[in-house]
Amino acid sequence: MRKYDLDRIRNESLARKVLLVSAGFLTFIIIALVFFIGQQGLRTFLDVSPLEFFFSAKWSPDTENYGALSFIVGSLLVTFLSIAVGGPVGIAAAVFMAKLAPKWMLEIMKPAVNLYMAIPSVVYGFIGLTVVVPFVREFFGVAGGFGIFTASLILSIMILPTVISISTDALLAVPSMQEEGSYALGATYWQTIWHIVLPAAKPGIVTAVILGMARAIGETMAVQMVIGNTPRLATSLFSPTSTLPSEIVVEMGNTPFGSTWGNSLFLMALILLLISLGMILTVRRIGAKKAVEA
Repeated sequence: MRKYDLDRIRNESLARKVLLVSAGFLTFIIIALVFFIGQQGLRTFLDVSPLEFFFSAKWSPDTENYGALSFIVGSLLVTFLSIAVGGPVGIAAAVFMAKLAPKWMLEIMKPAVNLYMAIPSVVYGFIGLTVVVPFVREFFGVAGGFGIFTASLILSIMILPTVISISTDALLAVPSMQEEGSYALGATYWQTIWHIVLPAAKPGIVTAVILGMARAIGETMAVQMVIGNTPRLATSLFSPTSTLPSEIVVEMGNTPFGSTWGNSLFLMALILLLISLGMILTVRRIGAKKAVEA
């Protein structure tokens, strides 16, 4: 065997070992993180009953009340409202980019959309605080302007790059033969998009929407700046409330480690982690199903 082949085999073996060690180390870090957060968070139930934590909206560490219902409901409301607004807009933009825009425009818009992902969330929050909050206050005639509606509006803009980028790739991946077959049968351009292209790209579009939801439910700074940060259950779209991430970032600097208060924040983090994990597993299941069908 030539020296070149020996060196190549040796380098490939070394690269394989390095990648294996890196993957193992990353897996260890993730498991350790989940274990630490879970262990610390579940200590909450030594002092607080699960019924109080999950079904009570009274959060007052000074009086030892640790009901997180308002934060859980706030997180879910903000997430679903933002995806209800940003999802259809993002999918419509993806259809335009993939099927309607000229090639030169697509080559400009795709990098621009990806560039939007790099904008720090605090910038969105600052714009929301200085522009959107006063607009909501004056246009709807509500006090303050903070609340679920404002946070959802900001988040719907923040998730657009994720939804647009992944949905566009899914639409572009649809084989052209399917479209040509639809035209050959007499279907119009829009009938082909609606009945052929969108159903064929459905797994990728659903993946985009789920990842957008994961981005929305885990967002902290932008939401914290416009939602009002009030530990009470939202009674309307314009009432100030709080979410799991925003409450954690507001209170994490004041809580003694190991206290019931601190453990409750760890439990909130565990809930967020489990929700995100569930979304990721859903995406993987969709991808596996798509691979089997292919």
